[in-house]
Amino acid sequence: SHTSPVAILAQEYQLACCVSTAVMAEEIGSQVEVKLFGKWAYDDVSVSDLSLVDYIACKPEHAVFLPHSAGRWQKKRFRKSLCPIVERLVCSLMMHGRNTGKKVKAVRIVMHTMEIVHLLTDKNPIQVLVDAVKNGAPREDSTRIGKGGTVRRQAVDVSPLRRGNQALF
Repeated sequence: SHTSPVAILAQEYQLACCVSTAVMAEEIGSQVEVKLFGKWAYDDVSVSDLSLVDYIACKPEHAVFLPHSAGRWQKKRFRKSLCPIVERLVCSLMMHGRNTGKKVKAVRIVMHTMEIVHLLTDKNPIQVLVDAVKNGAPREDSTRIGKGGTVRRQAVDVSPLRRGNQALF
């Protein structure tokens, strides 16, 4: 009777917040509204930077209850841009050897962090995350160009996918 980490996380969340699974998804007619951790909707989240719109997945079609999809987002080129932005944040927290594979722990950290952000700013934490990625993403970088042993730095523009990656990692 081994329970999955996602089931353990869901049980812990329900106990902590005293909400049942039926309340987590609010019924609107025949359509279920998907909210992150049962609290924050994806409907009012928008990306104000036009270059990042296609690379930050925060639209309602990318909505998830928990940022733990076990999806294979790296198998095709640019597929990671379809991964929900909150799940990309969770995956970026699992860096360095001692944290690899501890996704449930990273999900708990993000859940508590979003609760704190919501209490401090009284805004949707998903929108705060999207704005942080937009503001933290570099527009310009430098690369090394070498000719005959001498190396000089050349300024280059940064692609939108790399901008999002650098802001998250």
